[in-house]
Amino acid sequence: MAHRTAIIDIGSNSARLVIYEKTSRYGFHLICEQKTKVRIGEGAYQRGGYLQPNGIKRAFLALQSFQETIQKYKTSKTICVATSALRDAPNGKTFVSWIKKELKLEIQIIDGKEEAKYGAIAVKNLLPVSEGITIDIGGGSADLALIKKGKIVDTYSLNLGTVRLKELFFDQGKPLKEAIAYIHNALEALPRHFRHHRAIGIGGTARTLSKSIMKSSGYPLDKLHAYRYDVAPQHAYFEEIYRSSAKGLKRFPLKRNRFDTVREGTLIFDELLKYMGISEVVTSSVGVREGIFLSSSLNKRTHTFPEGKNPSIESILSRFKPMVNIEKNKKAKLQIALALYDTFLEKAAFNQTYRNALLHALKLSSIGKTLTVYRSHKHAFYIAMQELNYGFTHEEMALVAMLLRTDADGTLPKILLKSYRSLLPEKNILVWLSFFYKLTILLHEASNNAKIEFAYENQVLVIYSDKSLYLAKEKIRALKKPIPFAIIIADKNGLPRNKNLGIL
Repeated sequence: MAHRTAIIDIGSNSARLVIYEKTSRYGFHLICEQKTKVRIGEGAYQRGGYLQPNGIKRAFLALQSFQETIQKYKTSKTICVATSALRDAPNGKTFVSWIKKELKLEIQIIDGKEEAKYGAIAVKNLLPVSEGITIDIGGGSADLALIKKGKIVDTYSLNLGTVRLKELFFDQGKPLKEAIAYIHNALEALPRHFRHHRAIGIGGTARTLSKSIMKSSGYPLDKLHAYRYDVAPQHAYFEEIYRSSAKGLKRFPLKRNRFDTVREGTLIFDELLKYMGISEVVTSSVGVREGIFLSSSLNKRTHTFPEGKNPSIESILSRFKPMVNIEKNKKAKLQIALALYDTFLEKAAFNQTYRNALLHALKLSSIGKTLTVYRSHKHAFYIAMQELNYGFTHEEMALVAMLLRTDADGTLPKILLKSYRSLLPEKNILVWLSFFYKLTILLHEASNNAKIEFAYENQVLVIYSDKSLYLAKEKIRALKKPIPFAIIIADKNGLPRNKNLGIL
């Protein structure tokens, strides 16, 4: 059975269960997610931080249900953590002991700095960023981590949370300026070195706002992870949200289940962005739970994937792996592509920017055949668009998926090019890349570990091979070329002589 790990995260507002399955040493994917608004911190901030009976009941029933799910999935490890509501509550430890006795579940109460560290571990491994400040706004606290050159430099936790602000100000009908003054007072404790042009938004508030901006702008890709936006044009929009009445939230493209705390969260988020001088936000769909999982499975010292190992690529290859024996020589396929790429590097005024995207696409080129050989390139496109998540920008995701969708003649569907135009390179580059991709596939499939070399002079591409490329010749002739040039295949003829048949 595959190794499965369950993570339970008990926040002030929500409790969530996620189950990850490791598909290879560095590949993993989410196989179960359950969430419920237990609001364990409800009413606590007005009563000295003490957990109240209604919140306790909801938390118990949620954890009981999570336990049943965990048993059904037969997980090999369960980790349960609780954040600000329990660590702030004088009766938090009593609750933890009660859960241990009744449900046989160990709850680790983690402090804000540790919570921020887990979020940062997830970000530095699963987002295409190496620097920035993570912002995770929960019900009771806002946890931040400063990342520089791929390393976690510092973490900090502020007593600024959506539920905390809601109960102390919004539910009391107090003037907005009092809530803003409260936030400013809390921000004075934040160390001065927490300054960067980039913020990484973790958690419900940041994701809700990003989804709203995506919908408002007609963004072409339905993927939240790694979505970026400039902050300056959004301050006015954020202010509209947090100044809105509860009923007025309906006019914004926001999920209704976020209405109860979205104004409070938006106010905190906006003030943090202004205070730290943030100009760009990168959205993260990963956070504390993924950080806990990675902490338990990666190198204990660095908490980092080895260079060249991408968890999305590793997971896709281990789950969609047709013709395992044939694909063992995929290194030869990548070598063909690199030789072809380098042959045209100067001739096409090309640069190295798109080399990795081409190689990633070639690594994944057979995944569609897991479903069926027919239209496998279409299946590969949709698999990549859904599963290619971690460590890629949206531009890289779209480009890799588009290359996988290359048709038999090396062209790309116009309707897809139009749909993702804003994320893709200029047409000239796309035509070259799709040509490289398709020619590499044809050469690789037509030979068994042949030694392939290229030469390009005077508008003639010569393909040298120490084995026959007979099956590829007709298809290569049908390829659409980026510029006019001839293709000559100089392969080793495998035809034996036979005088009786007139073969000399």
